[in-house]
Amino acid sequence: MVSGMRQVSWVDRGQSVSFEKADDGPRPACVGVARLGSLQTSGTVFTIWLQLRGSAWVESKEGKFRLRQREWIAFEKESRPLIQAGRDGICVGVSLDADALRMLGTLDCNVFTGRGRMSLGEARLALRLWREAQEPGGTIHQLRPLLLHLASLQRELLGNVQRCPGRSRIRKRQVFGRMQRARMYLEGNSHRVVRIGELAELTNFSSWYLSKTFQSLYEESPQSLSARLRLERAAMLLRDTDMMIGEVASASGFDNCCSFARAFRARFGTSATRYRDMPEALKPDSAKSKDGSGKTKAAVRT
Repeated sequence: MVSGMRQVSWVDRGQSVSFEKADDGPRPACVGVARLGSLQTSGTVFTIWLQLRGSAWVESKEGKFRLRQREWIAFEKESRPLIQAGRDGICVGVSLDADALRMLGTLDCNVFTGRGRMSLGEARLALRLWREAQEPGGTIHQLRPLLLHLASLQRELLGNVQRCPGRSRIRKRQVFGRMQRARMYLEGNSHRVVRIGELAELTNFSSWYLSKTFQSLYEESPQSLSARLRLERAAMLLRDTDMMIGEVASASGFDNCCSFARAFRARFGTSATRYRDMPEALKPDSAKSKDGSGKTKAAVRT
């Protein structure tokens, strides 16, 4: 990818490809996964994925995520995400090697681990730029318009970078990137209780520094976010599945039905049974979360 870019690599109709097992040589910067195809990415590139149609499942070191239409998700190099497209799903991705990341730096832009949602216009523009970046014989500079657009999708995160501790902009970005990864880990493991020690190991920060910085950045402690995500997962399972209440409790990381019942009522103001029986329009709208910008938005299901 340094000397030139290969055309897009499509993984379609149940195909399974692993870039980790691919032979030596440049790998495509632009990749697509569609219709039950699966792609295991390399651990040497930062990747960003855009869901254009249907849905996909993504498994990484940060956990498991469901990607729905017009959502994006980004991973650090060592995350090695495995993308599995749904039956009608189309997901396109961009692999950013060291050269591409350096180019972003020269443009005074950065991309971070995280996830979010695109408007219809943003999704259409992303697809057009993604296609243009595939022109045969193109160089890495052909990626520039697409990289700028991808960075713009994360513009709401930039305000939080300045709130991170650090004497330099580079250090602040490093800290923010690790905090974002810790947040993603909590979202990707909403089926269980996550220990602070796991997040400390993931970020290479002490438990004390992690907890303090996380609270300052997101106005919520890691433990509080974990508990909220588990309850929002439970609410989603009650809405979308026929699982019994005990099964929902277990699938949301609760040891017993009593502790689940107390926590669910405290969060939603009603019992799990009544919540399930309520018309959708009357269900308590408490599935709200703070995103990386500190603004309130609907929580993304995991």
